[in-house]
Amino acid sequence: MKLLNTGLFVSAMSFTSLSFADVEYTISITEPEHHLANVTVNLPKANLSFVDVKMADWRTGRYEILNLANGVRFFEAKNSQGQSLNWEKVDKNTWRVFLNSPTEVNVSYQVYANELGLRARHIDDSHAFIDASGFFMFSEAFREEPVSVSLHVPKTWRSVSGMESTSKHRFKAANFDVLVDSPIETGINELHTFNVDGIDYELVIWGEGNYDVNLMLSDLKKLVTTGHLIWDDYPFSRYVFMVHATSGAGGATEHLNSTIIQRPRYKFAKREDYLAFISTAAHEFIHTWNVKNYRPDGLVPYDYTNPNYSDLLWLAEGSTSYFEDHLLLSAGISTTKEFFKNLSGTINRHEKTPGREVQSVAATSLDKWINQGGDHGKNYATNIYSEGALVSMALDIKLLDESEGKVSYRDVHRELYRQFKLPKGFNSKDVKAILQQVSGNDYTAWWSNYVEHPAKLNFAQMLEIVGLSYRYPDDANAIASLGVVAKSDGNVLTLSHVARDSSAWHGGLTTDDKIVAIDKKHIRQSIESSLEGFTPGQKVRVDFIRRDKLMSTTLVLGQEMDKDPKVAAIKEPTERQAKLFKAWMGVDHPNAK
Repeated sequence: MKLLNTGLFVSAMSFTSLSFADVEYTISITEPEHHLANVTVNLPKANLSFVDVKMADWRTGRYEILNLANGVRFFEAKNSQGQSLNWEKVDKNTWRVFLNSPTEVNVSYQVYANELGLRARHIDDSHAFIDASGFFMFSEAFREEPVSVSLHVPKTWRSVSGMESTSKHRFKAANFDVLVDSPIETGINELHTFNVDGIDYELVIWGEGNYDVNLMLSDLKKLVTTGHLIWDDYPFSRYVFMVHATSGAGGATEHLNSTIIQRPRYKFAKREDYLAFISTAAHEFIHTWNVKNYRPDGLVPYDYTNPNYSDLLWLAEGSTSYFEDHLLLSAGISTTKEFFKNLSGTINRHEKTPGREVQSVAATSLDKWINQGGDHGKNYATNIYSEGALVSMALDIKLLDESEGKVSYRDVHRELYRQFKLPKGFNSKDVKAILQQVSGNDYTAWWSNYVEHPAKLNFAQMLEIVGLSYRYPDDANAIASLGVVAKSDGNVLTLSHVARDSSAWHGGLTTDDKIVAIDKKHIRQSIESSLEGFTPGQKVRVDFIRRDKLMSTTLVLGQEMDKDPKVAAIKEPTERQAKLFKAWMGVDHPNAK
């Protein structure tokens, strides 16, 4: 609280004690091979006893404390005459500069940027990815002031950002919040531009890979036409797709009118890899509305130095994941067969996650900042993306079913955009009010059962409403199971996940145990092949190594199917099923008459 209170103290005095002028940032990259940048920040005149400048502790789109100040060295502070000012470091990411008289404040420091996967700061001899949260200190006192950014980079580099460019390597933004949501990609890159419906778009790619630029451009042109499927208008006049074709990093982050997408350089050419890329592009494009123009009140305004708690992150992220397929199908980028395969995978992962029985999407939203992931997380938690997407689907199909296709979850998001554009935020009560507004029904009980408590989802029953089935293939067979995930080195199977209440769980096995034999038979290359010849319900002895000691346990093998259930189109859907499918996904049911 000290950090936040300090910022508020300075801001409260700013009406009478500060001059209003641009905050000027300069970043110089002279030795990119060493991942270093020199940064200067010029703050307007302040008539205060001190000014606090801070590095963000996290960046937008990643709900995790990142401790970004750990890359800062050689901090200095000077007044408008170039004279040194006294300063002290108050905490891990706050520097307090003391002022003897009214003056502009110039701070300078070095940043080490070699964490590509964080998508906050990275510099090498071919480029720099500059997210303000990872490079630029800010003062709460001047957070609302206009900012400018000047880059001094190698001559062969090109600089691109969602911000307005005033020259080759110079940008400006309305304030720090716009700056922090407008990353800069500068370096050796390829740039493509196109215009759709009067809006300018750019695709900038850093790195070499097996991507097909023409295919990417063709599909992005289709994708960007789909915003009107959900919302009334487009909240930008220019949008930038940034792509890193790289090694050792993957993921994506949404920003105000841009996105950064990272993919392994050789994960573009295969159809399934390309679909992963274009689905990510759709996800981040949707975020331009959902999160960047309306978001839960726990994130309004962003507090860059503390966790921003909300029980609606599932709606911010999970609903965005849910709408991806709607946009891709409607645009003709993906097929219904590909949609069914993707949905099957999402449902099956949910069904194999014991945490779905323990944690609600509201709770997992609130705990996003501390959720562990891994074995314990899978057993006792869910995640805001896949679980949020499935709860969104359940709500969407319920709305369609009760309204005969006249009302959908898209209407809810359309109203959120209309009624809660930033700087307003919304809470769960607001969402329930919109649900009642668009449907005429009270969703309080549904919200309690599926949002505030672990959702018990009957997928076969739910999908039948829209003319789909969810079941095991006819040739699926029951096989013996330990309920584990394991990796083989050829001699032992090392457990990485033991499902709660599984056969292995009740037998006392845990992660990092190394299985060497089952009923005195040496293990094989996988847990599945090692269990061949055994039957569900059979009692077996398992020999394993723990703490370098050979141990054993006796357990009863569980049962699973050798093939996963699949989502498929019903061969002869009713007229109502076909109608609801089209209202749901925006395309005809594959078997509609």
